[in-house]
Amino acid sequence: MGGSNSRRVRRQGPVTLRDKQIPATTTDQRLLDRRGPSDWVHTDPWRVMRIQAEFVEGFGFLSELGKAVSVFGSARTKPGTPEYQKAQDIASGLVKAGYAVITGGGPGIMEAANRGAFESNGTSVGLGIELPLESGLNEYVNMGIEFRYFFVRKTVFMKYSQAFVVLPGGYGTMDELFEALTLVATGKITRFPIVLVGSEYWSGLLDWLKTTMLAEGKIGHDELALLHQADDPDEVVSIIREAHKGLSFA
Repeated sequence: MGGSNSRRVRRQGPVTLRDKQIPATTTDQRLLDRRGPSDWVHTDPWRVMRIQAEFVEGFGFLSELGKAVSVFGSARTKPGTPEYQKAQDIASGLVKAGYAVITGGGPGIMEAANRGAFESNGTSVGLGIELPLESGLNEYVNMGIEFRYFFVRKTVFMKYSQAFVVLPGGYGTMDELFEALTLVATGKITRFPIVLVGSEYWSGLLDWLKTTMLAEGKIGHDELALLHQADDPDEVVSIIREAHKGLSFA
């Protein structure tokens, strides 16, 4: 089909929409927006069923995954850059250490990590999300599922990950980082390692956590210690392996 590469595509769960069939808003946006016609009130119970179905599909899909590490980072990172290569190398090292690799399934750091896992003959998982400017999972995902709702997707990330690797990124990456930190710090999930990759990128945030948040008693030293730092891919894998010594993931 001529010119197919320029067509707009939207995935909504199992549904594919193109061109004029793509709605102006996303499923999450319509759920959270209180404005508009009152008939939304009468359809909310049906949304609950759809949300339940997403949880069931996600849990069933990954129930036999085994030990896995989630890799977070910017969708805007370009192939061929040092950060892209580092994410690829980290994922390759994780596969060789016996882990599956989970990402958001999109471009940038996500693609790099999926690529590293895929090219090392490992399990490369993509948990996609319906977004206005993204379409489908990257080509290096060999186990993929796409969600309508962010909160369902985030729950699946947290449930099936035994460690979190966070490369430079934007709002989405920060959201995932602090979600993991909060759940580990409050004991909602098992105390698994969280590794920040890129000391220069993360130095400002870590300084603020120490000099402001810790200094004012908003967090404790043990909570700050939940964060590990590494620049070398082998060191990232080593931190995770060391933290998992003696633990069972059966």
